[in-house]
Amino acid sequence: MQFDEDFLREVGLSVMPEDEKKAFLDYVQEELEVRIGEEIADGMTEEKMKEFEAAQTSEETEKWLQENKPNYADIVRTEIAELKEEISRNRDKILD
Repeated sequence: MQFDEDFLREVGLSVMPEDEKKAFLDYVQEELEVRIGEEIADGMTEEKMKEFEAAQTSEETEKWLQENKPNYADIVRTEIAELKEEISRNRDKILD
């Protein structure tokens, strides 16, 4: 997912001051990563968490996710949709 001007437009924040956009987009990226990480970790044993953390390359991570969290793509889609909805719903507060 690209967090850019198109994303801001989609969630109704294209009018955000230019000097605030990058910081906000960085925050959104970090927040999404945390939420996805929490969903991946949900119900995972300590052993499985260690396996995941031991993955050194994107290929190893992808293989681990395919084997251990086959619904990873669904998790990502759900978390993106929920985050977009939350931002859109709170756009007036964000812009204050």
